[in-house]
Amino acid sequence: MKINLISMLLAGLLFLAPSAFGQNMKVNVSKSSIVWTGKKIGGSHTGHIQLLSGYLTKSGDGFVEGKLVADMASLSNTDLEDKEMRAKLIGHLKSDDFFSVEKYPTATLVIESGEKVSEGIYQFSGKMTIKGTTNPVSFEARSDGSTFKGKLTVDRSKYDVRYGSGSFFDNLGNNLIYDDFDLDFEVTFE
Repeated sequence: MKINLISMLLAGLLFLAPSAFGQNMKVNVSKSSIVWTGKKIGGSHTGHIQLLSGYLTKSGDGFVEGKLVADMASLSNTDLEDKEMRAKLIGHLKSDDFFSVEKYPTATLVIESGEKVSEGIYQFSGKMTIKGTTNPVSFEARSDGSTFKGKLTVDRSKYDVRYGSGSFFDNLGNNLIYDDFDLDFEVTFE
């Protein structure tokens, strides 16, 4: 009798688990994109970063957790036509001057909450880790149900990305590279 009661309780918990703990949605990396834009005095550069993996857990009208992992080795440039200049820029971005990709091959965004602001609009908060340094972030995203679109502005100086930064160096003149860079994202979940 005790075994049947325990079996029934376990079966009931398994039945209720999806609604109690939320609905897990896995990222579709082939249908997702992240476009980065970095600005400097007199111009800007832009390119892509690929996602390796990720998930988001929905509960009710909001989200309770999630994680996105970006492949820093996938950094690309789309605005330079000269192949040699493009390769030089990407090599520099992957070097220790910027993102130290050999030592830190991934960057992560851990979602701690996502609250519904209005129909199809969510305010997310969490923590981003770049070059082994973690900082709080928040951003807004528009969703059609499975795809989230928005922009996350990141202050690179908070992640020890110092090259050309006015936060660390004086008298940079025309060599100043702004600390903030933008990540325009369109992330699709299944």
